[in-house]
Amino acid sequence: MRIRTLAVGLLAGGLMLTACGKEGAPGDSGGTAPQQTAAAGVDVPGSPDFAKMKAAGKVVIGVKEDQPGLGYKDPTTNKYTGFDIEIAKLVAAKLGFGEDKIQYKAVPSAGREQAIANGDVNYYVGTYTINDKRKQQVSFAGPYFIAGQSLLVKKDNNDITGKDTLKGKKVCSVTGSTPIQRVREQGLTEPGNIVELQNYSQCVSQLDTGQVQAVTTDDAILKGYAAQEPDKFKVVGEPFSKEPYGIGLPKDDKALRDKVNDILQAALDDGTWQQIYDNTLGKSGSTATKPTLNRY
Repeated sequence: MRIRTLAVGLLAGGLMLTACGKEGAPGDSGGTAPQQTAAAGVDVPGSPDFAKMKAAGKVVIGVKEDQPGLGYKDPTTNKYTGFDIEIAKLVAAKLGFGEDKIQYKAVPSAGREQAIANGDVNYYVGTYTINDKRKQQVSFAGPYFIAGQSLLVKKDNNDITGKDTLKGKKVCSVTGSTPIQRVREQGLTEPGNIVELQNYSQCVSQLDTGQVQAVTTDDAILKGYAAQEPDKFKVVGEPFSKEPYGIGLPKDDKALRDKVNDILQAALDDGTWQQIYDNTLGKSGSTATKPTLNRY
């Protein structure tokens, strides 16, 4: 398998903090997304955060760097790739910042709200599920993607077609994660068939060797692994949870939130969003439904 091991510090900082933190190499899943040209003369009246970006002459974007197909930093080239990265670049370009004016800052899940509130990042794009608790501390543009818990199986597995076909099958996820709790609470398979490991790359390795028959977490994450090894793995079944991914922004900056929502809506309307998906997560072979912006 083309799954590389990241540094221990990265694993400790990200993988254990969230059901959405994984290690791995993106393989070919980075794709070639539409080239984004920085817009000229952009202004966002009434946005203090945009004013800071303009004064600094750059934008600092909070991201994940350990998620294949979503947000991944190649340790050899230091290049960031993936669906979330391309969405982040799209927003930056439409705000007037080319790639040479972007600084990516890897922030683990537990530190996202604080990083936004402190001004350490101007905005955050990294499998960031919108929920009421988080909306008390930050605001969101989006959602730009609707994820949901799903299943990764071997390409030739026709026995598992969704959550209701897991009985008698070994299912793997990260220790203490929401996905594995859902499997246990809903009795989707027997307690003895639930396998909990430290990170998802270990689960995928056991899937590859036949020690488990399914890996479960957000379908966006699983699509990244499937895109990385399309001849070995596939994502099956309908998602059985709902995880709307949003762009995290400062709490009271309505002007910037409205601007970013306008950028996302334009990308959905003109086909840019679909191109980005097709060249990243879409390489898994799984389709995605365009989200409807809620303009939080």
